[in-house]
Amino acid sequence: MKKITLLLLFLSLNSFAQRHFTHQDTLRGSITKERIWWDLQHYTLALSVHPKEKFIKGKNTIRYKVLSPYQTLQIDLQDPLKITKATQNGVSLAIKKDGFAHFIKLKKKQCKGDINEITIFYEGKPTVSKRPPWSGGFSWRKDKNNNDFVATTCQGIGASIWWPTKDHMYDEPDNGMDILVTTPKELMDVSNGRLIKTTQNNDGTKTYHWKVLNPINNYGVNVNIGNYTHFSEIYKGEKGNLDCNYYVLEHNLEKAKKQFAQVGKMLQAFEYWFGPYPFYEDGFKLVEVPYLGMEHQSSVTYGNGYKNGYLGMDLSRTGWGLKFDFIIIHESGHEWFANNITYKDAADMWIHEGFTCYSETLYLDYHFGTKAGNEYVIGLRKNIRNKSTIIGVYNVNKKGSSDMYYKGANMIHTYRQLVGDDVKFRQILREMNKKFYHQTVTTQQIENYLSEQLGQDLTGFFNQYLRSVKIPKLEYKISDNTISYRFSNIIDGFKIPIKVYLNKKMQWITPTSTWKTLKTNANHPDFSVDDNFYIRIKKVK
Repeated sequence: MKKITLLLLFLSLNSFAQRHFTHQDTLRGSITKERIWWDLQHYTLALSVHPKEKFIKGKNTIRYKVLSPYQTLQIDLQDPLKITKATQNGVSLAIKKDGFAHFIKLKKKQCKGDINEITIFYEGKPTVSKRPPWSGGFSWRKDKNNNDFVATTCQGIGASIWWPTKDHMYDEPDNGMDILVTTPKELMDVSNGRLIKTTQNNDGTKTYHWKVLNPINNYGVNVNIGNYTHFSEIYKGEKGNLDCNYYVLEHNLEKAKKQFAQVGKMLQAFEYWFGPYPFYEDGFKLVEVPYLGMEHQSSVTYGNGYKNGYLGMDLSRTGWGLKFDFIIIHESGHEWFANNITYKDAADMWIHEGFTCYSETLYLDYHFGTKAGNEYVIGLRKNIRNKSTIIGVYNVNKKGSSDMYYKGANMIHTYRQLVGDDVKFRQILREMNKKFYHQTVTTQQIENYLSEQLGQDLTGFFNQYLRSVKIPKLEYKISDNTISYRFSNIIDGFKIPIKVYLNKKMQWITPTSTWKTLKTNANHPDFSVDDNFYIRIKKVK
């Protein structure tokens, strides 16, 4: 059973089949002329959810700043949901639909610097997620007491699978978001940010008003509806008191109180390595859902069965993966890498997944020691496939291969070895979260930052690991008292020093594609390579 589950994990993460890109891919994945002229300021999303009919109806009021004059605005919403009306200042506007993109012709003159609003009304039976969180849409489930248990997921496919939005990662609402969700009165909605008001309506429903103060990426917005019970705690962190709230099904309350004790340990480790939790103003939540879990900003979702590992498995096969609950640690790590530092284009998704996968190593390092962390990340190498590149295709919403997780983490681990000083490495990670605080970024920005911090041009290093499937191979041979070595299977420009042990004494070598030699005083010397570098080793005759 474990082998089957692990196989399904690989298939889920590695859905990287090549395909022909369409006009719709371009509309979804590029910064079109109908997007670039306006800057998001705030969303007010209000919707009613009807579990019995599997139906939703609502509106999204979008406040934006005019960057340059233009009269057509692109809003995205995916079938089978329909936009029923768009208004500005109470005036209905013409809508031209092109697949999932809706081009709205504005009547009011759009002047540079103006702050305007537009309201989009929509309704329908949204796409049902067949395999959350890897497929997007609504999950309409029941808990064991036959209460409705509902959740949304949309990473990759886009937030427009369930609400009308500017569905491109480059732009986030600078001033946050209000989320108002109306549910049957016996149920509760949990969304992002803080709950500021609950309204009992006359029609047998309740409306939950959540407020997000910080910028938020589209796929980080979520709706979770269930017969929830709540408990909370205060974490005393680097920026003061952090409210930690937990929403779980009542029959899981005692298990949750025990398992969610790992949240404090997570915050302790990640604030040490990455700096303060990025959303103190919005608090931290862990919310039980009817699927595995996701990194929704300030509303991290959880469905890992209240046990350690990934559904009880150790992805590293070292034993260390059973020392923590994978979903609590990994999905919370995304608060720093995905929600604080966010990619602009899906092709750069490794920025989210590589660093967050490596956060698991740093969690172990903090609580169990560097040896534990090293063994864990090295163990993850068994999951790397090297069939396609980590960087995806730009401007068509196409992510790279699932190697962005384990290979990305091992690339970062190799970078850590090049830094050679964990005090400095920690400072690099903390400054990174300061420099790109609440920003959307490109791979090039991250590469340039890491190169500058090391004081070296790492173009070849990143090209090797991100843009090729070749893993550097260190070949060596021993003849009498001479060791010869070189790199093979490398791209042009790849050059890094490697830590080796010669007769149990550590030293650095810098291999190239041509043979180099080391002389020793001993015949048939003992030679080994530090396995913290993500390279392959081959002794040749």
